[in-house]
Amino acid sequence: MRERVVAACDGASKGNPGPAAWAWVVADESETPDRWEAGPLGRATNNVAELTALERLLAATDPAVPLEIRMDSQYAMKAVTTWLPGWRRNGWKTSAGKPVANQELVVRIDELLDGRSVEFRYVPAHQVDGDRLNDFADRAASHAAVVQEAAGSALGSPEPPPAPDTPAKAPRRKAPTARKGGGGSARTIKAKFAGRCLCGRSYAAGESIAKNDKGWGHPECRTAAAG
Repeated sequence: MRERVVAACDGASKGNPGPAAWAWVVADESETPDRWEAGPLGRATNNVAELTALERLLAATDPAVPLEIRMDSQYAMKAVTTWLPGWRRNGWKTSAGKPVANQELVVRIDELLDGRSVEFRYVPAHQVDGDRLNDFADRAASHAAVVQEAAGSALGSPEPPPAPDTPAKAPRRKAPTARKGGGGSARTIKAKFAGRCLCGRSYAAGESIAKNDKGWGHPECRTAAAG
């Protein structure tokens, strides 16, 4: 029996509410995506999709094996790590006395967590060189939301494609000669995801970025840092 299983889950809603889906992925011992599943939800909110993804992952894994779950949803993360105990004590009502949103899913998740060793880890979404498992789950959920069809390793489905609103990865090209006074290549690529440069300013998906000594950022900031 494995000592620990590492997994990720994510939900997507194209419109919030809109066409929605959930997805989860379990890694092998080298933390490479091994088995996964995604499913459509019809029209639903992003919060419903996120909670459903977590519920399906918990139901699909062995409760006897410690589990690490990587998520990019602050709502789902806080629901299970911060708010859930209070909701349970209050009879599934908020501190304001109102019924907990998505109560059926929350109660089911609470039941699946009972007696299990589960560590929740928040990972930022859509980062250049971000978490591989989270990216896989994100792509799987996004694709299932668009096509509204089930997919997964058990169905023989291919690896999920990039999200429709994510620019394709720029083709590899030979790096040009470094500029005078350089300190590295001047090669730029199109950012697959939005991120933040070392200068503190953000850059958008599709914007040109270049490698610097701390990661990726604006080409001009790479040059300035190198100088």
